[in-house]
Amino acid sequence: MTDDFATRVAGIGALAEPVRRELYLYVVAQPEAVGRDQVAAGTGVPRHVVKFHLDKLVQEGLLETEFRRLSGRRGPGAGRPAKLYRRAAREVTVTLPERHYELAGQILADAVEDAAGNGSPVLDAVARAAAAAGRRIGAQARAAAGKPLAAPSLAAVAEVLAAHGYEPRLQPEQVVLANCPFHALAQQHAELVCTMNLEVIAALTDELGGAGIEVRLDPAPGRCCVTLRSTAPS
Repeated sequence: MTDDFATRVAGIGALAEPVRRELYLYVVAQPEAVGRDQVAAGTGVPRHVVKFHLDKLVQEGLLETEFRRLSGRRGPGAGRPAKLYRRAAREVTVTLPERHYELAGQILADAVEDAAGNGSPVLDAVARAAAAAGRRIGAQARAAAGKPLAAPSLAAVAEVLAAHGYEPRLQPEQVVLANCPFHALAQQHAELVCTMNLEVIAALTDELGGAGIEVRLDPAPGRCCVTLRSTAPS
């Protein structure tokens, strides 16, 4: 999580430099990939400066490159392919505290399709979609570990939750989640978001093999509405 966060922050931070930001905005405003000469002519920035900053933006994952002969000719005498730049397909977002609205959007989209398909109540469909998302997250964590995670500790589950923005705080026999990744939605739709959080975390914990961990709704100001408690003997 720390490495991913550092990468995203570095990518956004790369645009703090005014010239680099101007070049980025110029490139992404063009209908197709552009070369250094076109960028230099379009922005009035010297070509050698353009080259440095564009390649830095590629290094930070904000631009991608391709090579193509701008003349359209082929064969001998057609010249060398030019290095062209375009916006990277990768999305870079940084929110503090960390939010995961794309996960909420996926859950809600799945729930709408489910409810529309079988006529079930919307909250029931949200619960099913959230549980499916939790199982996916748990399965990905197990695959990344490369070994079984039978009967994981609270700390092991907390590590997975930390990677998804929940900011777990380990207490004796309990984990409190200091952050709700869907905070803005929770301000207007508390019941909906609490249902999502409970189902995601319960299914994730179950997927990890956490039979000795109780996941429950326990709302309180300033934190996520879900807490986890060990039910195993101390």
